[in-house]
Amino acid sequence: MLKKPYAKACEKAMKQHSASFYQAFRELPSPRREAVFVIYTFCRMIDDSMDEPESSVYTLDELEYHFGNLSQAEGHFIWPSLRWLFETFPNLRKDPFFTQIRGQRMDEMHTHYQTFGQLEEYCYHVAGSVGEMLLPVLHEYPSHQIVQAGIQLGKAMQIVNILRDVGEDLERGRRYIPSSVISAYDYSEKAFYNQEISYEFRQMIDGLIETANQWFEEGLEGLETYPDSSAFAITLASGYYSAIMDAIIENEYDVFDKRAYVPQTRKLSIYQAAKKNKKKESVR
Repeated sequence: MLKKPYAKACEKAMKQHSASFYQAFRELPSPRREAVFVIYTFCRMIDDSMDEPESSVYTLDELEYHFGNLSQAEGHFIWPSLRWLFETFPNLRKDPFFTQIRGQRMDEMHTHYQTFGQLEEYCYHVAGSVGEMLLPVLHEYPSHQIVQAGIQLGKAMQIVNILRDVGEDLERGRRYIPSSVISAYDYSEKAFYNQEISYEFRQMIDGLIETANQWFEEGLEGLETYPDSSAFAITLASGYYSAIMDAIIENEYDVFDKRAYVPQTRKLSIYQAAKKNKKKESVR
């Protein structure tokens, strides 16, 4: 069992930084619940080392080093928590975590993307890898097809992150929407940097939303093979993230100045719908 102070620290990190994920996964039974908290916390630390280096506990190099030497790592609650994680879920490999770290390094090399293929590769590294981390925790015996679905789900969520954070990323000097996508909709990079919300811009965002929805659909395939509690958590997380795209549209596509968020009342509706569907499935 993960020591209570470590479990509480990881739970606090997830609750503080991602209320949606916390609400989606908090009803998992132990030890799956604590495992998700640990995975989220470490991924958050990796992300913060790039986005908020001034307040990050470790640099990305330090995180990679300590993770690579996990049996000796000390000085932070994340290290004994990760040791517990790998001991408790022996099918979990370190590879996806190193993939995540490589994904964050991509932010050092690429601040502006040229092709959709480059963007998809980035989405896999920083978010599809999270699906690979979670599968051994959430599923008893994930097949190759289930793992691929988990990767698609992570990539879908990353597209949502990119759409939601366009304005914040612009302030950081980053543009994840590729030049090829911008030109495909007869928009322009000049218009993008001028933050022009034109018909062409809306069409472009709709196109990316369509891609995300397709990946969500692919990511939820095989959901019936999961334990009920895991399937419920994944359904909730997907529902909460999908609702962010609805909020973007409701904000009249202003992703430059308005941060799309899902009100608690809508989250409650999504939760109730998922709960109702879960009851129907259990009756069959």
